[in-house]
Amino acid sequence: MGFDEKNKEEVSETAATTKTPPNEEHNVDEPKSGGISRKMSESSLYGTDQEEEDDEETNERKIELGPQYTLKEQLEKETLEPEVKILSLEIKSAGRPDIVLSVPENGKPKGSWFTLKEGSRYSLQFTFKVKNNIVSGLKYTNTVWKTGVRVDSSKEMIGTFSPQAEPYTHEMPEETTPSGMFARGSYAARSKFVDDDNRCYLEINYYFDIRKDWLPSKN
Repeated sequence: MGFDEKNKEEVSETAATTKTPPNEEHNVDEPKSGGISRKMSESSLYGTDQEEEDDEETNERKIELGPQYTLKEQLEKETLEPEVKILSLEIKSAGRPDIVLSVPENGKPKGSWFTLKEGSRYSLQFTFKVKNNIVSGLKYTNTVWKTGVRVDSSKEMIGTFSPQAEPYTHEMPEETTPSGMFARGSYAARSKFVDDDNRCYLEINYYFDIRKDWLPSKN
């Protein structure tokens, strides 16, 4: 009995010395795990804040780039229709001064606008300005009547033009006026300047004469 009790005491003491206290196990494992978790969480949080600050700075720089327009202003800028203003018309014929015709605002010159010599060769030259936007496929059409009967109709492609401060000039192909007794007299005509979208920039309704000779030039 004494041997058994002694052995029990030794076994109990040995077990007591080899067993790890519960508090020590908690202090070793949990703080390590908890500490790492807190550090990762804080690092992730700081990283997110820094990224947001960088994004805000980048967005601020982007906003500052270029001129600022409202959506309405931008749409109006992109949808402006072209404006074409015909400044003058010149009748050019070799061996004589050019006839420079100003274009009335209402497109209706008073009386006979000009006189041509029968059987003469001549060409028309237009001076015009383009504003706001590109004009595409600008054309010149002309219809002529004599005593109510249509005697001529023509169409000439002038071209496509972009806006600029300086005026454009365009000279039409040379033509020859009719000659003879029946060709002389007064004519009515209608000229138009239209583009590919069928916008009409000017319509001129006028009269002109064909005579035996040119009218004396005005000094």
